[in-house]
Amino acid sequence: MKKLAKGLSTIAPFVYMAAVWIMSSMPDNAIIELPQSEADRFFKESLHLIEFAILYILIVHAFLAHGRFTSAAHLAAALIACFYGFIDEIHQAFVPSRSATVIDAVKDVTGVFVCFLIVQFTYFQRPNSLISRLMNKFTHWVSS
Repeated sequence: MKKLAKGLSTIAPFVYMAAVWIMSSMPDNAIIELPQSEADRFFKESLHLIEFAILYILIVHAFLAHGRFTSAAHLAAALIACFYGFIDEIHQAFVPSRSATVIDAVKDVTGVFVCFLIVQFTYFQRPNSLISRLMNKFTHWVSS
């Protein structure tokens, strides 16, 4: 079970990146389209804030699964997630019916940055916080 958890944690960021790439290759209404255009636009624009934050969290989880989550890995996870956000925006520029904007890239980075700050504050600055304890518990469980 522990090996499965470690393996899934390791491949999860890559599977997620592939899913983002595939979805970015489709028209924006291919997966979901809400009946009200304003609500649809708001929902899809807000996804930029969480899409790459999720990638950051998955990368952090992979580092935790291997017992290698350090402050350098923390920064690397954020940079990788942000860089992939930029790559995704460039990719969308070449997809018919999609667009790439600077504001979308800013939203991608903002989502990652918020999660980065939460992890920085809870894991590195408050080692007794619930989030820190859960992260450490997962690392010890997988490696034992």
